[in-house]
Amino acid sequence: MLTLASKLKRDDGGKTGRASGASDSTHRVSIRDRLLTKEVAELEANLPSTCKASFPDEDKLHHFQLAVSPDEGYYQSGRFQFEIDVPEAYNMVPPKVRCLTRIWHPNITENGEICLSLLREHSIDGTGWAPTRTLKDVVWGLNSLFTDLLNFDDPLNIDAAEHHLRDKKP
Repeated sequence: MLTLASKLKRDDGGKTGRASGASDSTHRVSIRDRLLTKEVAELEANLPSTCKASFPDEDKLHHFQLAVSPDEGYYQSGRFQFEIDVPEAYNMVPPKVRCLTRIWHPNITENGEICLSLLREHSIDGTGWAPTRTLKDVVWGLNSLFTDLLNFDDPLNIDAAEHHLRDKKP
């Protein structure tokens, strides 16, 4: 299992042994890291079969990669790598997500920018980020980009959307 949970326990246990005048700002664990400990465990238990999360540094749950391998649709058999960075202000702000795999997709630019409503910090339609959302929502949303969330009405990559609509078989 990931080592941040054990690190949190060690840090909490060490507070009682410090002198009363000592500053504990260097030993505090952020709210983000406490939330991520719980959310990553839940994510690992509920990961879609087409996704695999990897943590380059298991002590930094706020930075990880996600591989999505769709098993249906236009992108079937592909493998798409995403980088997910969770900012310190999480869960008040959404994670920053970037696609590392070059792809021709209506909702992903060639530079890896992603158009997914739940990643928007401010959304007019109310489908954007909210503090009640979790990493599981982000992963399932990214997975859905390759199946049921292809957006041709308001694409981020207009050329890809036009190309897909033009060459779509009846």
